Amino acid sequence: MMGELVILWTDALIFMLVLFSMAFGIYAAGKEHLRGPWGLVVRSRVGVSTLVILSFYVVVGLLDSVHFHPLLDSKDQAGQQTQSAEVISLFDYLVTPLRERQEKTYSAPLATHLYAKESIELASGEVVRDFPRLTFGGAHLENPEQEWSRDIWRLTGIGVLKGLLVSVVVTNILIALLAGRWKTSFGAVAKVLIKEETTVPWRVLLATLSSVILVLFWSIELSSQYHILGTDKVGEDVFYQALKSIRTGLLIGTLTTLVMLPAAILLGIMAGYYRGWVDDLIQYTYTTLNSIPGVLLIAAAILMLQIYMSNHADEFNSLVERADLRLLFLCIILGVTSWTGLCRLLRGEAMKLREVDYVQAAVAFGVGHFTIIVRHILPNVLHIVLITVVLDFSGLVLAEAVLSYVNIGVDPTMNSWGNMINSARLEMAREPVVWWSLLASMLFMFVLVLSANLFSDVVRDAFDPRLRSSR
Repeated sequence: MMGELVILWTDALIFMLVLFSMAFGIYAAGKEHLRGPWGLVVRSRVGVSTLVILSFYVVVGLLDSVHFHPLLDSKDQAGQQTQSAEVISLFDYLVTPLRERQEKTYSAPLATHLYAKESIELASGEVVRDFPRLTFGGAHLENPEQEWSRDIWRLTGIGVLKGLLVSVVVTNILIALLAGRWKTSFGAVAKVLIKEETTVPWRVLLATLSSVILVLFWSIELSSQYHILGTDKVGEDVFYQALKSIRTGLLIGTLTTLVMLPAAILLGIMAGYYRGWVDDLIQYTYTTLNSIPGVLLIAAAILMLQIYMSNHADEFNSLVERADLRLLFLCIILGVTSWTGLCRLLRGEAMKLREVDYVQAAVAFGVGHFTIIVRHILPNVLHIVLITVVLDFSGLVLAEAVLSYVNIGVDPTMNSWGNMINSARLEMAREPVVWWSLLASMLFMFVLVLSANLFSDVVRDAFDPRLRSSR
């Protein structure tokens, strides 16, 4: 049960970014030059399929961004239920079995025994070297050697069947909603969707959504009895770690954008519009910043933060808040070092726009510079901002993995794909090789980055005026 709500810095910023995205969506709906390109994105097969996959990642990230102190079963002297000092998220609460079922050490995916042999004392007092049974993985099997494969197929069938049922229900609900909107019969809409005679590729969207639902229910069913991606050195479920790392990857890609955008937009437009000494000062600033190696700047900032946190440990109530501050600081540093590219693009675009006829006419009529920038310059560079943000997202996700690999990324106590890859270095060197932590992190990161890259290609094509005019 949920206790007192805990609002971390990154939680507040991520929901602020969600509100900003909703406000931008409402704004874009009323502007044809923004609504039209988004219509092209929605009409793209690749666009809608990748959007469904990215939506799954976003939902997991948002659920993992609602933190609270869980309530305990015990009560205090006043008869009120006490709460734990531990801070967990809503996602942690929903996947409590995955979080709490911890083994002794390594176990392979879907295994019923530990990965390495140990000394086991039999009931007769004899000590033998064998693979001990797991505490939770396959614990319901009396004879794993004979029952394991049949049980895996049974749980797979149940998971696929549940996924199919949910997919059918979701498909019927969508068809009913479209039938009500188009004011036609259910069967007519179903026929149109099957033949894909609509501008929006609903069949592709439903196929992708059904695939995601099938994988989700298959994972839920198998993870209820097994560790589907094995366990790590301390026996923690790797599947749980990979899911928890989604929030870290999304935060690196989105909060860095939140830090980067104000400086890039403001300074880029000012440099191109005012020119003169303003342009010289801004160019000198980002040229100087670009001359400093980004990795060294990030390393220096993180080391300074570590020293501060070590000297002021009493200011942090939990390890979660400590790790959250380091993540926020990493986003700020990445934002500070990554705004210069967008600033250069906007400077060049603003220099071109200030010479067009309608801007020159506004200047001749005595319209203020601020009004000209807001009404004429900013709306005409939003497509560049959007394309750059979407393209930079996947690069920032990969940057977190690289930085954590060299120990200047997120806090070691925080779940991230970079930390999983970093820990896999030693695991790949041991005998027998522990390969599943590396595979899990690479798989989840690959799907996210590939989907983001494909989606960004669709957005770029839709918002590029030259490609739009050729179509």
